[in-house]
Amino acid sequence: MHAATFFDGEGWRDGIVEFIGERMLLRDESPASDPPRTDLPRLDGVIIGGFTDHHVHLQLVDHELLRGSTLGRVIDLGANPTVVATLSAALRGAEKATANSSGAKNAPADPRGVTNASESTVSDAFLTPHEIPTPHETPHRTSHPVSVEFAGVFLTPVGGYPSDRDWAPEGSFREIADTEAATEGVAEMADAGASCIKVASNATAGPVFDDDVLRAIVETAAARGLPVVAHAEGAGEAQRAARLGATCLAHAPFTARLDDAEIAAQAASLSWISTLAIHDADSAERTTTVDNVRRFHAAGGSVLYGTDMGNGPTPVGLNPAELAALRDAGIDGVDLLRTLAPQNPLDPASVLLRLPGTDADPTLARPLTSADLKA
Repeated sequence: MHAATFFDGEGWRDGIVEFIGERMLLRDESPASDPPRTDLPRLDGVIIGGFTDHHVHLQLVDHELLRGSTLGRVIDLGANPTVVATLSAALRGAEKATANSSGAKNAPADPRGVTNASESTVSDAFLTPHEIPTPHETPHRTSHPVSVEFAGVFLTPVGGYPSDRDWAPEGSFREIADTEAATEGVAEMADAGASCIKVASNATAGPVFDDDVLRAIVETAAARGLPVVAHAEGAGEAQRAARLGATCLAHAPFTARLDDAEIAAQAASLSWISTLAIHDADSAERTTTVDNVRRFHAAGGSVLYGTDMGNGPTPVGLNPAELAALRDAGIDGVDLLRTLAPQNPLDPASVLLRLPGTDADPTLARPLTSADLKA
């Protein structure tokens, strides 16, 4: 039993951590309670819950590598719902599974934890991502369950993105022709266990929904208690998705620089998933996106860490390049930890990570083990 400082999702506080049976457990009990627990040694370092990647595509990566990462939770934004539900059960530890059924496509993994994604698995909506450094977490791999939430299929217009893309697995999109089909599509994903609804609104790659159909999707999803995440790309699409009630943008806007009024309006109404590192470091899209995110964050907007894992050679785990890009956008320290939406460390089902200190780089995190309590 050790006194420990832990991150509760908003800031740092004190608790007590101990190894019980086969599990590390954290209690919300201050060592300074009355009477104070002066007999307790203090953990070297601090505790944080497993990190969240808010934008992944499990069918395009070796999902089993997540068990050895510092991610405790991922949100799949576009997959065959039957396949991703099976992967979700596997990563929770309920069963072993592969993603090679129902048209799923796994990219072979190399020993560094980076997918060897072929050209056919890279979304052509973006420039090819640059090579990503190997995460610091690799030498400390331990196997742990990973919580998976998913949107299920992309809802897209007939002929819309990504219906003509070779990388899109079979059953990972549904073409919607009208408001009736929109209602049915949302209901099917809700019944399949989706935690959100994914809408493709990519005007650079095909048709997009008219306002009536997109509004019908948003309203039907809201009635089922589901947020709508929009892939908004093309002139004015980010603004239109926000105006029609989307809850979140799957990518921080990169088509054009939003003006300050648009930034303020979006900061007050929806969140952005970062995905900054999908853009080449020297590209106009990267410059535009970082600028938009910097001003959105400064305006009080909610930025969520997400990598579009599976789009190019991204690590199956925490992505140092995405963290560096977020810092370029002025998000660091506690704010950076908040974008990572760590699991509640007081929840016995959460992965517990150890960081060297409260100001440590998140890539230095590693799973907390019983050996940490022997010092």
